[in-house]
Amino acid sequence: MNPDLNRLQPYPFEKLTALKAQVTPPQNLEPIALSIGEPRHPAPEFVLNSLRHNLNRISNYPSTKGLPELREAIAHWCQRRFILKPETLTAEDHVLPVNGTREAIFAFTQALVARKPGALVASPNPFYQIYEGAAYLAGAEPYFMPCLAENGFIPDFDAVPEDVWQNTQLLFLCTPGNPTGAVMSLEVLKKLIALSDQYDFVIASDECYSEIYFDEQTPPPGLLQACAELGRDDYKNCVVFHSLSKRSNLPGLRSGFIAGEAELMQKFLLFRTYHGSSMPVQHQLASIEAWNDEDHTIANRAIYAEKFERVGEILKPVLNFEQPEASFYLWPETPIDEELFAQQLFAQQNVTVLPGSYLSRTINGLNPGKNRVRMALVATTDECVEAAQRIRRFVDTI
Repeated sequence: MNPDLNRLQPYPFEKLTALKAQVTPPQNLEPIALSIGEPRHPAPEFVLNSLRHNLNRISNYPSTKGLPELREAIAHWCQRRFILKPETLTAEDHVLPVNGTREAIFAFTQALVARKPGALVASPNPFYQIYEGAAYLAGAEPYFMPCLAENGFIPDFDAVPEDVWQNTQLLFLCTPGNPTGAVMSLEVLKKLIALSDQYDFVIASDECYSEIYFDEQTPPPGLLQACAELGRDDYKNCVVFHSLSKRSNLPGLRSGFIAGEAELMQKFLLFRTYHGSSMPVQHQLASIEAWNDEDHTIANRAIYAEKFERVGEILKPVLNFEQPEASFYLWPETPIDEELFAQQLFAQQNVTVLPGSYLSRTINGLNPGKNRVRMALVATTDECVEAAQRIRRFVDTI
């Protein structure tokens, strides 16, 4: 077996299961899970109707490149959403549908990294654990950049040593951030593009939370948008990942896309042809419907906005946290050790949250997730309010 498999750490939810197994929750309280970022809002009915009407397409082999109609829908959505110059991001050359961003992020890393001594994949810390595992299995080392409150939970890119940039082959961004909800500005994204030019690394921006935000007039910017403002219409060394899981409450559809520089997409398509990861035709047709509609995303954001407002009113007096700019996460500080907080909250109130240290790595004695927990406000509004009330009761006992 590949010896690098031994370098993979248990997934955060495996650690959480082991932590919870040490205690017994109260049986008189219904469980409420705020631990996993799995949207629970209803899936759009028009998407479900498309799936039902096209089930007969299960008899067709799907192509790796995907239906032209889907790639067109994605390219047009990117153009509208990120204010791109027409025909600079084309369905033919710049877009590939993928089976969710997890699969694509992992596969893209394998396709991109050139195995050589000192190869680095840089990422924020805390981070989506796929970044780390993909780096190890591609023969590279991860380099973690802490996301701290004093920097608005954005990595301090100026603190990265030059020799790290020189050895970096791939830089992962997550904006809006998981678990912090922090959004990188266009100025920061442009600065990173300049660094990419200087040191010749690829930027992979994970933007799967980009459509959950709270100001309809100010959507989070993206990497392609920064390219467009720079007149960088070839999107050199830049790719983005987007998904319908969060945007459209369709995590089980496993539908997303990668888009960016044409040469990178061409080589990644070659990799995916061998990888065997084409999206079922009926899922592609349903995805077209989702990418072409914005009304359901506006309604979705309104539900999240209400939840954040109501939960914030309950928890602000007892926990310290910033209202996130986007995403559906809260990232509060805990008055006690974060593992003990999560375990005892479960034991006393049957509410599950994720210890922040499970999403982070300790580097030079610093773990950015220490004494923090991630709360995903994905349950119904009533459940989120009930969970917040229980959390407050628990904190009052500490």
